[in-house]
Amino acid sequence: MKKILVLAAFAVLSMGSLFAQNNFRGVITYTVTSTGEQFYQVPDQLATAELKVYDNKCLTSSMIFTKSPMVNSVLVDGHIQYSCMDLSMIMMAIAQSGEELSYTGSGKILVKNEFTQQNIDSLTIPVTEGFYIEYVNGETKTIAGYTAKKAVIHVFDEDGEDHPMVIWYCDEMGPDVNLLFNGVKGVALEYVIDLGDGQQLTLSAKEIKKGKVKEVDMLLPSGYEKLSEEELGALFQEINEIMEYMRED
Repeated sequence: MKKILVLAAFAVLSMGSLFAQNNFRGVITYTVTSTGEQFYQVPDQLATAELKVYDNKCLTSSMIFTKSPMVNSVLVDGHIQYSCMDLSMIMMAIAQSGEELSYTGSGKILVKNEFTQQNIDSLTIPVTEGFYIEYVNGETKTIAGYTAKKAVIHVFDEDGEDHPMVIWYCDEMGPDVNLLFNGVKGVALEYVIDLGDGQQLTLSAKEIKKGKVKEVDMLLPSGYEKLSEEELGALFQEINEIMEYMRED
């Protein structure tokens, strides 16, 4: 009898874990518009953005999400983020100048960032420096046919002044901690990017197509060399020093 009860308890726990796992699979397309006090001409390559979602994975190659023309694609897999970046053009410019890097790879680099449980726990602890996420209960709105919940990301400047940003998220899709959206639950369906000087961009999901995404679609491109965060930091420092020397010369 005790064995049956243990097995039943295990089954309940397993089902709970199963139901906690988001199983949304689809493609989210966003529009990107200028909404700040100062109009910002959104470049064509940034006017729309696409995010593929497969259970707890998100993959994008849209520069509005990768945040750099050197980053070709970003994959969030649970609490881990993989970034594929291409530094080959910079390396070519340095080589043509006659300078040399200690790094001798192709410049196609894969970097892994992992959130620890301590990182995750700290996201919702109020602070007066850095940022934290406040989840607002009871406020929702419908975006592209899905219910989005409200959160406020409190961002503090060097003087300790809070610059809150509202973000509407859907926790029925994507990972429970999404590194693409500052660690918010699930997937952000609408939020604002502050560019400074009164310029802001608003991303809003205009279409959500469920299905048509397979696990194979979440694979990162091949041919990238793995570097640790420390190795990448050292490489960037060396590049910056060489570029500064080239400017002075």
